[in-house]
Amino acid sequence: MNEPRTRRFSNRRLSLEVADLQVRLTEANDALRAIRRGEVDAVVVTGKKGPQVFTLTGAEHVYRVLIESMNEGALTLTPGEMIFYSNRCFAKMVGSRLEKVIGGSLGRFLSDEDRARLSPLLKRTSKSGSKIQVLLIAANGLKTPVQVSIRPLAGTGSGGATIGMVVTDLTEARRAEEMLRALTQRVVQVQEDERGRVAFELHDNITQLICAVLFRSQALADSLPPRQRSSKKKAIALREMLGRTAEEVERISHNLGPHVLDHLGLGTALVEAGTEFQERTGVRVKLACMQLAVRLPASAELALYRILQEALRNVQKHASARNVMVRLSQKGAFVRFVINDDGVGFGSDNLSGRRTGNRGLGLLSMSERASYVGGTFKIKSSHRAGTHIEVLVPAEPAAAAAG
Repeated sequence: MNEPRTRRFSNRRLSLEVADLQVRLTEANDALRAIRRGEVDAVVVTGKKGPQVFTLTGAEHVYRVLIESMNEGALTLTPGEMIFYSNRCFAKMVGSRLEKVIGGSLGRFLSDEDRARLSPLLKRTSKSGSKIQVLLIAANGLKTPVQVSIRPLAGTGSGGATIGMVVTDLTEARRAEEMLRALTQRVVQVQEDERGRVAFELHDNITQLICAVLFRSQALADSLPPRQRSSKKKAIALREMLGRTAEEVERISHNLGPHVLDHLGLGTALVEAGTEFQERTGVRVKLACMQLAVRLPASAELALYRILQEALRNVQKHASARNVMVRLSQKGAFVRFVINDDGVGFGSDNLSGRRTGNRGLGLLSMSERASYVGGTFKIKSSHRAGTHIEVLVPAEPAAAAAG
């Protein structure tokens, strides 16, 4: 009679132990999951010596709250580039649950090319840190442009984390940059249209009026009798002044709307601009213009012409140069345009755009014009060492139009 009762008691006890183990296993899994999510600051373990508190390295509550409230991704990496810690913002960036991000490799969210660029920075991170822009690839394949700021951590902790990273989403910045570039391009186009209109008005209206006054002054000088020598001399001086005024208006009109560019091409227009500048300022301008395989799009030709104008204007106002060398050549799929002068040069403030004077605005204008036609703009200068400007623009019309 006692044997079945004992067996039932044993089975019940076994069931209770299994249930207790299941509860403990669930609690352990929940605790482990909370630890991996960064929701736990400390763990209490009961042992032979009583309860003991183990504080998790790097889990100070105040800093954890701050990092979790950031609108930027925050990571710590082990020397093997494994993600030791991640905030929720980064997990959201890559479209994964936090527990799937922590413990994995950062490289799985990057392309092969970006991994190759980032890896050397992680291996030789300096105390001052470094920055790099990459594309972050989410779980659904969506690519997000980000800037990664890398710094070594002061304390490595038991987890061995040695690298701290802040990941900033550049999507809005890129969109704002594109909008600004489109606006700049529109301003450039409107500016060119207005220059053309003013050039037309100067050439067809103002120049004609000045010429009419010039002819009248000539007739007046001729009609004065020899005995009125003083009046005749003044009339001749007035005629000469009007002649110089007509020439200056014609020069301004020509520079505003370079019709020679449309009819005779870029090379001829550059030579004419250099010759006019040399005659007007006395600065020697040497041009070496190679015959291009195909003619550039009108927008690219105008951009290079305007860049030369701005460069020569800077030479006249600031450089105190005696010689300017201009080269136009074709380099593969690109046209290379180089301007060198032997002037006084200038420092890094102008190159970096920290100054907003006329020269700084001129450099910005040249850079934007090159960018507008899909090209690149580089400038090198230092005090008393002259200035070197190099522009590359696509030689193919389709490539240039795409820019």
